[in-house]
Amino acid sequence: MNSGSEQSHPTVSAIDTAAGYREAIDRIASGSGPIAVDAERASGFRYSQRAYLVQMFRRGSGVFLFDPPAIGGFQELNAAIAAEEWVLHAASQDLPCLREVGLDPQRIFDTELASRLLGLQKVGLGSVVEQLLGIHLAKEHSAADWSRRPLPQSWLVYAALDVELLIDLRDAMDALLAEAGKLSIARQEFEAVLRAIPRAPGREPWRRLSGLHAIKDVRILAVARELWQARDELAQASDTAPGRLVPDAALVAAARAKPASKRELAALREFTGRASRSELDRWWAAIERGRSTEELPALRGPGERIPPARSWSTRNPEADRRLRAAREALGEASEELELPLENLLKPSLLRRLAWEPPEPLSSEGVASALAELGARPWQIEVSAQRIAEAFVGADQIPEEPGETAS
Repeated sequence: MNSGSEQSHPTVSAIDTAAGYREAIDRIASGSGPIAVDAERASGFRYSQRAYLVQMFRRGSGVFLFDPPAIGGFQELNAAIAAEEWVLHAASQDLPCLREVGLDPQRIFDTELASRLLGLQKVGLGSVVEQLLGIHLAKEHSAADWSRRPLPQSWLVYAALDVELLIDLRDAMDALLAEAGKLSIARQEFEAVLRAIPRAPGREPWRRLSGLHAIKDVRILAVARELWQARDELAQASDTAPGRLVPDAALVAAARAKPASKRELAALREFTGRASRSELDRWWAAIERGRSTEELPALRGPGERIPPARSWSTRNPEADRRLRAAREALGEASEELELPLENLLKPSLLRRLAWEPPEPLSSEGVASALAELGARPWQIEVSAQRIAEAFVGADQIPEEPGETAS
């Protein structure tokens, strides 16, 4: 296969019947080796992050494209293959929607994460396949509306190619990881992705509205909050991506404009979107709630207990020196190991340690603190002593004149 084109691939179809599903289970179970898995969502089109297509490939079995809305639960398939190694690209993105339909692996190989551990500059599936397998993989349908039915043949071919090459890619990466002495690191990282606890939603998700940070009036913020909540309710009810109903910029513009009537809101040019006029009563009611509520939001939302690192030089100069020294030490380790710095250790963990270093300050104390924060054993082994030495060195640097925490 030299190309990811539709012409080079036979006609494929999605499995959407109980009989087809049962037959596929038997065929997949009779294959050998790891199982390549991918899922297609309709991000940007639908509110939910459910899987609208699940693709699988196994040597000796072939490619299978499943239609989750038609099939429902995949518990029987999961029971047949859960113990096998599943190969995914960027597993953290697909695992939630796979688990939602009953597909939950016990072991994974993440080719995107492996790409990072191998120091590849581009880690997208198309780039990695071309670099390691010499095959051009077309990616023209990656942002398509996969909730559409029927799915076009070209989209199904694209989806099949996404998993057909994953096993070959996995084998090539496994050999490269072994050659680089990084297999143990990779396995710990794969396990961490598999066992990761989903992040809880923010307490005030409406604050993610684009352009909201520039608003200095809490009453306008209250109106923007009510508009966001009204849009979110409609988006959930219709399973439509919120931005396709009314864009963020339009909600913020409506809050800023302070329209005196429903007619003024309708006349506002910046208030755009497919539901901006058809749901005008909804938006006007939200604006009135925002204007009358006594539950005004704070000007700034709840942030981390630790302030942004850019403010440390004045707020906590000692922590700032520790952070800079540790970053430099870990940067050197990153180059030596040919690993991205963010994979060597999460920046947030390093910031927490620099702000509140363990007592007594030692490699053992740093190692214990890192373990409590969720660092993997290999990360602790590589970074604990370097961080401890950097912190100790930074604490011995004399304070600059006028350098005091505010």
